[in-house]
Amino acid sequence: MSWHLHGAIVTHHGAAANNRGENEGNVTTLQKLLWKGGVHTTVSAEAIRWALRYYWQMRAEDEPEFATNRQWDDDKDDNSWREPYFDGWDSEDGLTYIDDDVLGFMRAEGAKRDASDPSKEKGKAKKSKKPKKAKGTVDKRRGVLEFTRAVSLDAFTGDMTFNAKSGTKERTSLYATELHATRYQFAFSMTPARLRVPERAFAVVDGIARLGEVAGNHSRFLYDFSPDALILRWTHDPAPRLLYCFDEARWPPSVDELVRRVSAGDIDASELIVGGVLADTEHGRTLADAGAQVAPGVLAAADAVKARMEEALGGSR
Repeated sequence: MSWHLHGAIVTHHGAAANNRGENEGNVTTLQKLLWKGGVHTTVSAEAIRWALRYYWQMRAEDEPEFATNRQWDDDKDDNSWREPYFDGWDSEDGLTYIDDDVLGFMRAEGAKRDASDPSKEKGKAKKSKKPKKAKGTVDKRRGVLEFTRAVSLDAFTGDMTFNAKSGTKERTSLYATELHATRYQFAFSMTPARLRVPERAFAVVDGIARLGEVAGNHSRFLYDFSPDALILRWTHDPAPRLLYCFDEARWPPSVDELVRRVSAGDIDASELIVGGVLADTEHGRTLADAGAQVAPGVLAAADAVKARMEEALGGSR
């Protein structure tokens, strides 16, 4: 049976906000959703993926095995590509990049011409049926690592700051910025055996334990997205069973539903590794008594799951 790695994370507490883009209006907003009867702010899974890719990009400066295909260019404020057509992916001895392997890719191109081009139909009688359209091409690979959206632990109460742009005054010189003092919870899941290079699963654990700047449409104010509390599950069960397991607006963290699932036998406690501030709580001690491995630090928990992965998968961490 395949091994699966699932994880649930709560970030550090901070003030989340968006920087205003060049074409924004007078209010810089945060993304929101209705969550369990209240309005909460949210951060997209793609923003978290961006931060993970950027971590690998920075690490590749000293360790070439972490080289990414898509790279962020700070000077151009845009991405650049080493292989925009993913040429090495289908080649037997071609180079594959960690982000293509772990996060997947897609390149879609439209049809070069319409199949009903009149120049190709000379001398032929017109047909009554609808002409066929030429098909485009798609090169794609589904990502092995999947993230949920990050959702704030606290409901959004509408906090806002009012600001004035310095220098020449314009229509948007006076503007407002929404901000939310909160923590975010999100989760991830992956099956290392689906990777072209299974050992890259260790780099996933390292990156998630060290998430830094998580960007949206515009760079966010500095917000520490690394885990303050972390639950990892190394298992043969393809179902995570721990997504959004942290209770909202309670700190120290509470995981009533996770404890219930362990008690009910849906999750084997010996598959769990608990790290960070959750370790020294009532629920952390309850999970430890049930057989979970508990570490006081997030990085220690990451090392513990990598040791289990190394034993099961082989390779180097």
